[in-house]
Amino acid sequence: MVDARIEKHPILGEQEKGEAVTFFFDGKEVEGYEGEPIAAALKAAGLMVHRYTAKEHKPRGIFCAIGRCTDCVMVVDGVPNVRTCITPLKAGMDVKTQYGVSDKPF
Repeated sequence: MVDARIEKHPILGEQEKGEAVTFFFDGKEVEGYEGEPIAAALKAAGLMVHRYTAKEHKPRGIFCAIGRCTDCVMVVDGVPNVRTCITPLKAGMDVKTQYGVSDKPF
């Protein structure tokens, strides 16, 4: 299997691997490295869909990877609209697919 982990980001720079940690994505246990962007850990695990659009229910994932768009927003620890491309991963995080872009968790 090819390692899909983002190691050098054009804006965020070199990604140092922290300690291996476990977090949860839609109730499933996933592994990543503490401090790397949540989106990078999901990509490395082959999980590319972060949210679905409200009107047409189209999948969205990493697009700009610098926190400017809303394609990577997810519900993290109960908080909606978290830009996962710039949010550092922590052990035990509860990350969920988001439906639309809203101020309410789904």
